[in-house]
Amino acid sequence: MSYTTRVELHRATDRDYETLHNAMRSEGFSRLIRSDDGLAYHLPTAEYDYVGDRSIDQVLAAAKRAAETTRLNHGILVTKSNGRTWIGLEQAVPAR
Repeated sequence: MSYTTRVELHRATDRDYETLHNAMRSEGFSRLIRSDDGLAYHLPTAEYDYVGDRSIDQVLAAAKRAAETTRLNHGILVTKSNGRTWIGLEQAVPAR
């Protein structure tokens, strides 16, 4: 399954979001999304992609664990994907 997860930290600094990004990565989330042709694109700020076997409730719990590492109040929205499309996202440059 694929999920898009938005985490909003209330009254956060850039450093708080860096803490969140690292914790989300540890929970299996990515800040990139892949197109059908395999190209990677950067998601908007504070949005994450998860692809795996977790249920929507498990994805929410993982995002909650990550957000709690910041010790800030937060809001989380998880959306299960049945197909996604986008425009205007910046393409990620492949590592060389």
